[in-house]
Amino acid sequence: MSAQRAGDKRPSYLSAQYRSPGERVHRRPSAEVLRRRRRVVAGLALGLVLLVAVLTAFVWPGFARPDDEPLPAVTVTAPVPTPTVEPAGRPENQTAFLKAMPDTALQLAVRGVKVHTPWEDNRDAIEAWRLTYADGNDPEAEGAAVVRLVAGQWEEADEAGGVLDSLLEDAGEPTVSGDVTVDGEKAGTYAVTPGPEEGTSIVTWRNGSAVLQATGPADLVEDFYTAFPM
Repeated sequence: MSAQRAGDKRPSYLSAQYRSPGERVHRRPSAEVLRRRRRVVAGLALGLVLLVAVLTAFVWPGFARPDDEPLPAVTVTAPVPTPTVEPAGRPENQTAFLKAMPDTALQLAVRGVKVHTPWEDNRDAIEAWRLTYADGNDPEAEGAAVVRLVAGQWEEADEAGGVLDSLLEDAGEPTVSGDVTVDGEKAGTYAVTPGPEEGTSIVTWRNGSAVLQATGPADLVEDFYTAFPM
């Protein structure tokens, strides 16, 4: 089809609507097109800013936390200490009560077991034992960590309760006390009192018809009681 209208004898390149190839390539877009482009660019920029803010808040939590809000505490749990020595031998024909006393507790191992006659003779215990727990072969060695445990059993829980009260009265004012629970049920009470020597403590507790009393370094004997299974 002819590029010029009928009756118009001028060449098409002289018409008012004619645009050279260079003009068609380099002509400026309309104002409406520019506005649309600006809106698209602005929207992309806003989306990028929001994305960076969200990622920063998760990757660097302090960025999204107010200045006066403290950082969350991090709790580091140390491994439970274990003994470096083997438990010493026990008497033959042990009773069920003595067998219930563990061979080890924390870094301590049983180094000696003997009958505790004062509780049997003076407090009417069915049986009573004195166990020495230590972190070395020689409990008497300088620097050895030692806890001495006396454990006795009575026929009735009420008898054991009376013995506990008497022991606590002799031990003095408790620094810490509370309930002993077994499977969520109260089985007795415990109390921490000052030991016979500076830097030592005594933990005395009742579990049903059994009464136990541990004496040792203040910074160890309470952990010993907590770790003890009775």
